[in-house]
Amino acid sequence: MRTTVFIPQRLNDVLNSELRWRRKYDVFVCHSFDPTDTEEAKRLVLFLEEAPRSLRCFLWERDTCPSGAIPTEFCQALENSHLRALLITPSFVQDDWCMYMMHQALSEAPMSNRVIPMLQNLSHSQYPQELKFYYYIDLSKNPDQGFSLVNKTVHKILESLIQNEMKLRSLSNGSSCGYDGRDSTQ
Repeated sequence: MRTTVFIPQRLNDVLNSELRWRRKYDVFVCHSFDPTDTEEAKRLVLFLEEAPRSLRCFLWERDTCPSGAIPTEFCQALENSHLRALLITPSFVQDDWCMYMMHQALSEAPMSNRVIPMLQNLSHSQYPQELKFYYYIDLSKNPDQGFSLVNKTVHKILESLIQNEMKLRSLSNGSSCGYDGRDSTQ
C-alpha cells in the first residue's frame, strides 16, 4: 500500500493548475432549502474557501442569478464544477429539488469519484438508494472533522485529475502514430 503525503508544494500545484481553472468552481455544494441545512452548507463553504484551502465553491443562494431559471442555473453550475458535495439530511431526501440535483450530479459522471455524499442526522437506511455504491462522510458526529475530510478529498481528486491530464498529454505528444493532438485540417 502506497501512502501519499500531501505537502504544501503539491497543494500549490493543484491550486494553480491550468486544469483547475478550466471550470468556474471546484465544488458544487447541494443542500436542501431547510434553514438548518442552509447554515451548515454555508459553514462548509466558508471552511473550504478560507486560506490556505482557497477552494472555489458554488452555493445556490449566493451564486445564482436572480432572473435565471432554477434548473438552468443549477445545471450550469454543475457543469462548471469539478466536484459535487451533497449535504444529505432528512430534509434533503424529502426535497424534490435536491433529488433532482442529485440525479443531475450522478448523470454528469456516473460511478465516478466526483460526487462526495455527506450525511448529517440521517440513518444509513434513509441513505438514497442511488448512492449506495458511494462512500459517504458522516457529519453527524464531528462536522469539522468531516469538513476537513471533504477538503482533503477535493484536493486529492483535483490532484488526480491533473496527473491524468499530464499523462494524456505525454501520451499524445509521444505517440508513435505521428498524431500530435492538432486538427490536421487546419
